[in-house]
Amino acid sequence: MKRLPLRHSYAAVLGWLLWLLVVPTVALAQGATTITGVVTDAKTREKLPFVSVSVPQAAIGTNTDQDGHYTLQVPAQYTSVVYTYLGYRSVTKTFEAGTPQTINVALATSSAQLGEVVIKGSKPPRYKNKDNPAVALIRQVIANKPQNRPESYDYVEYEKYEKMTFSFSNLSEKFKNRKVFKNYQFLFKKQDSTAAGGVNILPIYIEEKLAKEYYRKNPETRRAVELGNKQVEFDKHFIDNEGLSAYFNRMYQDIDIYANNVSLLGNQLLSPIADNAPTFYQFYISDTLRQHVPQLIELSFFPRNKGDMLFAGKLYVTLDGHYAVQQAHLSVDKRINLNFVKSLDANLEFAENPDRRYHLSKTFLGIDFGVTEKGSGFYGERTVSFQDYRVNQPAPASVYDGPARVALTDSTSRQSAAFLEQNRPDSLSQVEQSIYKNVDTLQTIKSFQRTLKIASFLLSGYTPLGPFDIGPANTFYSFNPVEGFRLRVGGRSTPELSKRFYVETYTAYGFKDEQWKYFLSGTYSLNGQSIYKFPQHLLRASFQRDTRIPGQELEFVQEDNFLLSFKRGVNNKYLYNDVYRLDYVHEFNNHFSYSLGFRKLQQSPAGGLYFRDSSADTPDLIGQLTTSEVSLGLRWAPREAFYQGKTYRSPIINKYPIFTARAARGFKGLLDGEYSYTNLSLNGTKRFYLSQLGHADVAVEGGYVVGQVPFPLLDIHRANQTYSYQLYSYNLMNFLEFASDHYASLFIDQNFNGFFFNKLPVIKHLKLRETASLKLLYGGIREENNPYSHPELYQFLQDASGRPVSFALGRTPYVEASVGIANIFKLFRVDIVKRFTYLNNPNVAEWGLRGRFKVDF
Repeated sequence: MKRLPLRHSYAAVLGWLLWLLVVPTVALAQGATTITGVVTDAKTREKLPFVSVSVPQAAIGTNTDQDGHYTLQVPAQYTSVVYTYLGYRSVTKTFEAGTPQTINVALATSSAQLGEVVIKGSKPPRYKNKDNPAVALIRQVIANKPQNRPESYDYVEYEKYEKMTFSFSNLSEKFKNRKVFKNYQFLFKKQDSTAAGGVNILPIYIEEKLAKEYYRKNPETRRAVELGNKQVEFDKHFIDNEGLSAYFNRMYQDIDIYANNVSLLGNQLLSPIADNAPTFYQFYISDTLRQHVPQLIELSFFPRNKGDMLFAGKLYVTLDGHYAVQQAHLSVDKRINLNFVKSLDANLEFAENPDRRYHLSKTFLGIDFGVTEKGSGFYGERTVSFQDYRVNQPAPASVYDGPARVALTDSTSRQSAAFLEQNRPDSLSQVEQSIYKNVDTLQTIKSFQRTLKIASFLLSGYTPLGPFDIGPANTFYSFNPVEGFRLRVGGRSTPELSKRFYVETYTAYGFKDEQWKYFLSGTYSLNGQSIYKFPQHLLRASFQRDTRIPGQELEFVQEDNFLLSFKRGVNNKYLYNDVYRLDYVHEFNNHFSYSLGFRKLQQSPAGGLYFRDSSADTPDLIGQLTTSEVSLGLRWAPREAFYQGKTYRSPIINKYPIFTARAARGFKGLLDGEYSYTNLSLNGTKRFYLSQLGHADVAVEGGYVVGQVPFPLLDIHRANQTYSYQLYSYNLMNFLEFASDHYASLFIDQNFNGFFFNKLPVIKHLKLRETASLKLLYGGIREENNPYSHPELYQFLQDASGRPVSFALGRTPYVEASVGIANIFKLFRVDIVKRFTYLNNPNVAEWGLRGRFKVDF
């Protein structure tokens, strides 16, 4: 079964959102006034950081940055802004609504401070950590982190309520009154003009969850039991509601300020109380809340470098000896290297435990997305509240057993919605209550259904036809040297046909070789749930007759993908394959799985590929190679999470490793099998998060073939002759160039997330990101499998001039490396690739330029 990878699910969901953005973006926010300016000291002319700029009547506001700059979107009905700063007199400025304005303000010190004259230079003193009371305080917070984290208790349990809404934002009156929205006016009746920085928003999605969560320190166990779940549901034929929910929840993760790095939008931002925070942040004591019990210190913080992946905001720290964070307000600078993010605000509140330590009681995360700064976009916010918090009161031992998350089943989903209605800790606002009804009404409008159908087809490649999906569209047309122009049509059944039995099929025709190719598979779910849902337990039988490039085991994309039709150099070595398969897959809740399989494979050379031995004076051409093998596969992916869709499942990349092992045994004489052999392989992958240096994806792989076999049954290493950059292929290796009966490989792909570019003048505004990769391959062929020593084995390939074009690796490894620039126009990655070894092989390119489509935040 082919699974959609994380990058494809990101691109699919993000693409759907961006597609919907195309129309709104053309309308500017005429319903709000954009105010910008600089706040300075009236005497010294120094720029003042952290000044509060607000519209009290609308309950909105912002703070000046480290250079005294600010930007605020003010709703059309308001015409005044208030500027307040500790130790300075408040100032109110009025303006004309509807027109962007620049208002610079000079604040005078309050009368309480006029008794003291302080003479300062024109420039503020250089910031230093040494002898800085704010840094001394934050070091106390860091030192006390272990005792203030929930993990400091032996047992913790609580109820967790999550509410997430998603909305169109920054919609102008002109946009709303267009003829195309004539039937949608009911959606615009209720809007919140004070949210998302004071712009108009139109809620279109809401999701609520209620769960009971448990933590045990020894042995460490985390478990969540879902109690209630309710969300807006779009037409399941066009939008995958489960996948949409998973994607939104991935974007809006829990914020753990006590962790060194905070995961956000697939990136990691250094926490302001990380162990090395004073190296990257500037801290200031901006206020003392003496009336609060216990007394609190307000700490303001900013990144030292404004383009780094860091927060800005305020911390409120207790002075009772625990140095715990009682509140936190986080935001990011607009210059940070995050895509499509116009603004981000997060608020964390902590409640006091009986032992005077604090636990997280409520969090808020709001993110405003848009292609342009002033255009329309999307605004999402997630609120999480914690109640019935209990510490060091162990639950029965049985509670900690079982899967990490106990999800609601289809049979209990309706009851869970009713339970959530009755036990919701926070009531919904009038706007939020209307979302469920409005979306149901929206889907009855035919024009909206047509829009969804077109968008779904363009982005997923599939279009529904009753209980079947037809596609994928990118394989309808392709070409290659053997088949010439190739047309293909296919599809798959959906759970609407059956939740136990699934069918997938396609047929294709090559106009050059004038041959039909086809595929048919039937899968039976042994646990009664969709075969795309975790955990899988299924039995599948399939037959495929098609072409293939030897060594190209593309797991996530089809070889007849149109974009892969464009290849460099000589690429006419193909196989006609007849593949009969029977597979059994069983996954367990602990993310261990095994698979048993049987495969009969008939390989026939085509194009420039040939099978020939040299055992006779006149070498014979061999028309077909037949093998019959059984296999055992093992996989362990601890704490793996998925984007769980209706007809796909793709893993979410996290910090935990994934290990796979496979053993295949070929039997001579079984169903015409010609060789006996054993093929063993091991693989391990892991993403290493490196904080400010981004992340590195690392893969280690090895294999060993036992027995004497011809070269098509050896491990033919994954080469790439397309112009796309492939992460786990050798991008300057030619097809069929190297084969091994034993090998070990290392892949490293480092993404720096703009760490260096963000510090370069001019370039930092482009928000480019640096990449680097290294690929090493050690391998070889034992003497028993050397065709030059054993004439009865198939010869290595030669070109028309008699030069060998297939080789065994020697003592020198194959080495390839690249450096690249990613996030070009927020869509592309381009790498310059260099090959370091085996440069004397025929038709070798030492340098290459490769590109890759990649959408990230």
